[in-house]
Amino acid sequence: MFKIQTLNKISPIGLDCFPRTEYEVASEIIKPDAIVVRSFKMHEMAFDANLKAIARAGAGTNNIPIEKCTQEGIVVFNTPGANANAVKEIVLASLFLASRDITGGVAWTQSIKDEGKNVPPLVEKQKSNFAGCEISGKKLGVIGLGAIGAMVANSAVDLGMTVVGYDPYLSVDAAWGLSSKVQKATGLETLLKEVDYITIHVPLLESTKEMLNSEKFAMMKEGVKIINFSRGGLIHDDDMIQAIGEGKVSTYITDFPEAKLLGIKGIIPIPHLGASTAQSEQNCALMAVQELKDYLENGNIKNSVNFPNCFLNRTAGEKRITIANQNIPNMIGEITSTLANHNVNIHDMLNKSKDDLAYNIIDVDGDVNENVISELQNIEGIIMVRVIA
Repeated sequence: MFKIQTLNKISPIGLDCFPRTEYEVASEIIKPDAIVVRSFKMHEMAFDANLKAIARAGAGTNNIPIEKCTQEGIVVFNTPGANANAVKEIVLASLFLASRDITGGVAWTQSIKDEGKNVPPLVEKQKSNFAGCEISGKKLGVIGLGAIGAMVANSAVDLGMTVVGYDPYLSVDAAWGLSSKVQKATGLETLLKEVDYITIHVPLLESTKEMLNSEKFAMMKEGVKIINFSRGGLIHDDDMIQAIGEGKVSTYITDFPEAKLLGIKGIIPIPHLGASTAQSEQNCALMAVQELKDYLENGNIKNSVNFPNCFLNRTAGEKRITIANQNIPNMIGEITSTLANHNVNIHDMLNKSKDDLAYNIIDVDGDVNENVISELQNIEGIIMVRVIA
């Protein structure tokens, strides 16, 4: 029986997909085979040697010690696209919030609750203070055209905006999903110079940290509006505050409020609501559970952030060996020779690599005993060996 530990409240619709005859699921599990997590910070956790995988019910994995997991042969999954619609919808809402001073108008209206019969005439007199502009006909720059960015771009086109996208790593699958009306920017600087709105949808990496800063703000149009539902660290907060004060940026909407960003006119802080819908949490949980089940039961990997995708169809009842190793020469030769020396016949095999790592799925005939496993583990460069009955 596989043991699954949950570190956050995970949607039961997802967890119910673990058959209770084969899986034990609880938050207090000791020595789990796998962990399902949302935002729980795992960097200080000690991992039991039995831990095989971690599934993040969401896209970002900053709360998981990826390098440590890789060294210990622990596969880390995420759920790209599962929360995309939820984030897309709140980004679209933010386009309107950035264009019309809805939040300011609502706050002012609440402040005159004691004015009685004077409320209607006061509203008529003051409403011009909260006037804004329409988004139709304006130009939106979308930085990052993955699952969320592509959906935002397509919806903005439908709303009558001119949309320019920038993504140097755009995948073929993502490109197929883009509207033909989404224009391709020749570079990030080109996009920044010509758009009225910017929405950012890239991961937080060393190369993207504080990618929007004073240098980039100087390139933008006066009064540009910026929306960030990706990661707070992508934008230099102090430079943003200065740009807001100077009027270079007229509105900044962020889903990642810091104390220094609060109480500043022009900054609309949202309490990390991007993926906070029941449907999104369910979708993420379902995908996370499906990824873990296929890995634990079959050794297949899909949507891992540290290991290569690797899928091999399996015949019921056959023995399967999965091996993770450093991506160095002659590893396959050493693995296959070791199996041959123990009269273990290989009838199907798949090898995939990702950067410095490789992963193998090997379907075999023969007795895979402790001696075989031990000898495989002792090959220099082997990180993990697992036998699936």
